[in-house]
Amino acid sequence: PPQPPPPRAGAMRAVTAVSRLGTRRGLPRVKSLAAAALARPPALQPRRAASSYFMLDDDDMLSWPRRGTNTILNVVPQGYKCVVERLGKLHTIHDSGWFLAIPLVDSLSFLIDMRERALEIMPLKAITRDNVTVEVSGNVYVQFVDAERGAYGSQNPLYAVKQHAQASMRAAIGEMELDEILHARARLNAVIKATVQEAAVAWGLDIKRYEITGITPDDKVAEAMDKQAAAERERREKVLRAEGDKTAQELKSEGTKIALVNESEGELIKVRNEATARREQLILEAQGFAEATRLRAEAQAKAVQIVSEALDSAEEADKAAMLQVAKEYIDMYGEMAKSSNTMIFSDRPADVRALMAQASAVLKAGAKE
Repeated sequence: PPQPPPPRAGAMRAVTAVSRLGTRRGLPRVKSLAAAALARPPALQPRRAASSYFMLDDDDMLSWPRRGTNTILNVVPQGYKCVVERLGKLHTIHDSGWFLAIPLVDSLSFLIDMRERALEIMPLKAITRDNVTVEVSGNVYVQFVDAERGAYGSQNPLYAVKQHAQASMRAAIGEMELDEILHARARLNAVIKATVQEAAVAWGLDIKRYEITGITPDDKVAEAMDKQAAAERERREKVLRAEGDKTAQELKSEGTKIALVNESEGELIKVRNEATARREQLILEAQGFAEATRLRAEAQAKAVQIVSEALDSAEEADKAAMLQVAKEYIDMYGEMAKSSNTMIFSDRPADVRALMAQASAVLKAGAKE
């Protein structure tokens, strides 16, 4: 006949633990029940609840309370405390080290590990405020701080703190939306820790911290979140591209503006320089013309003086001036003949005396002015 498949490792641990528990508590039928459970095919194994799973996989919770054997001279390991009962009543609590106990009278009822430990919270399904089903797992870090309360505050304080942590986690998740849970783990951890700590005081436990290790939404929600994330990435890409184009246009227009300003300033500097050069040119030309006129006048005066001296008479100076004016008069007519076809002459051009009289009249009018 076909052989049944080998039992699973979890079932083996469960049967071993149940057998050990039955032996310790004096239950003769537990071994046979454990053997029957082990022989049952995996398909017929009953589905274990979360609490029984923790009990089967956690040696501390399974073996609680941990008892010791009174050997008169007893030793408590480092990091532990031993609760000694005398005739069924709390007698004393011993720290690590050795102590003496009376056989048959004193019993080592509880051996409590005072070190910090981590209790694993397996993935549990919970419903958020926006009706999304998620599986949440975590770890709660606890430490016994009061051995007496740890021994008598609860039948199994470790099991109780785990159950309370599960309930608190479900309650906290039910008051938050999925986005809040994903982005506010620290706040969720603080809420769960505060809730569990309030109840754990009576059990002699101190809740050091609570850490959520995993949040897994259902498949449909995960698919929707993936699509949302892809859409968000696409939107950010478009926004960044648009911002880049905008920045490029702004820089381009700013560059054009700077170029135009520089060009206009250059034109202004060019016009200013040309105007300055033109003004300097006119000033220099005027100064040159004035200097030339002065020199010409001095030359003419010198010529007149020379003529007057040549005539060797002061009365003849007027005649010399008139002669010079008449000469210039004739030169003026010559210049006019070069530049125009129309000429205006005196009615007596050959009359030198008339010319002299006109020159004399001009000189007298200039002297009066």
